[in-house]
Amino acid sequence: MNVKIKRIHEQAKVPTRSNPTDAGADLYSVESLVIPPLTRTLVKTGIVLEIPENYYGRIAPRSGLAFKSGIDVMAGVIDSGYRNEIGVILYNTDQTQSFEVKVGDRIAQLIIEAHYNFEFEDIVELSQTERGTGGFGSTGK
Repeated sequence: MNVKIKRIHEQAKVPTRSNPTDAGADLYSVESLVIPPLTRTLVKTGIVLEIPENYYGRIAPRSGLAFKSGIDVMAGVIDSGYRNEIGVILYNTDQTQSFEVKVGDRIAQLIIEAHYNFEFEDIVELSQTERGTGGFGSTGK
């Protein structure tokens, strides 16, 4: 499967995988900025994707940034019909240190996943299960 990409910024890079079997491809920043502690910021990538139908793109954190700097990704679903620049919402979880992003930095991962088209059926009663209405912590774990 191919995912078409259009670079709309001169600094934009095509997402890359370090190894052919990696699930995620690195996304790169096309801007330099500072994310203050406990703040979220939209970081531009300078790319537009054409994701095939029945697939979507999921933007995921980079484990090294998460562990070393406390940088997480918020939101992150790219529908196949979306045709605008990909932005990454980065959240700095550190309470005291700002985080600097430079042009060309790897900021997140893009994972392309299959999904199923479905419809909701509005009914009065649902089938019964062993778990029933048990919520958070109801299984004792």
